[in-house]
Amino acid sequence: MKPLLKTALAATLIALSGAFSASAEQIKVGFSPEAYPPFYSQDASGNWGGWEVDIVNAICSEAKLDCVLTPVPWDGLIPALKTKKIDAIMNSMSITDERKQEIDFSEKYYNTPTAVIGAKDQKFDATPEGLKAKIVGVQASTVHAAYAKKHFTDAAEIKEYQTQDEANQDLAAGRIDATQADSIALDAFLKSDQGKACCDLKGYVAPDLQ
Repeated sequence: MKPLLKTALAATLIALSGAFSASAEQIKVGFSPEAYPPFYSQDASGNWGGWEVDIVNAICSEAKLDCVLTPVPWDGLIPALKTKKIDAIMNSMSITDERKQEIDFSEKYYNTPTAVIGAKDQKFDATPEGLKAKIVGVQASTVHAAYAKKHFTDAAEIKEYQTQDEANQDLAAGRIDATQADSIALDAFLKSDQGKACCDLKGYVAPDLQ
């Protein structure tokens, strides 16, 4: 089975490098303040780091922009951009036709499969048949939630969370059977002590179901 490729883009950020001068006012770069390693993670002092933070810093340094990371809840990122509360979004946001009607996107900067993980003591795969009678956790307002609702609702119960970390925690606690998300983020969870103890990869969602 071929994995579903997830296209992530930095909304408007690249374009900003040509739209602002070095003397421009501070540029607010919105991001969802949640643990989503390796893209975003917070240290003991409350400072945010990760792969996408490094990209923001590199772009702003090269373009000589005064950028500041601005936390916004995930489902408020696009509204905040449209109302100019922020100037750009730097988050793993998949491009969709619906979102393209709302905002502009940069060129894609990574492709990853969409994965399903679950409890080690349960044997199933990432198909509607495999997830029959299971509780599947997804982050609200994401392509993963949309996909699960479209393809798994007839077989599984879909439970939505405000953050992926909340879904991971419920999976580890046995309150749900599986979660679907970006494979890189789920791989980081599976490599953690908690993830190693509870869960394993069940497979990738099928592109022919889209």
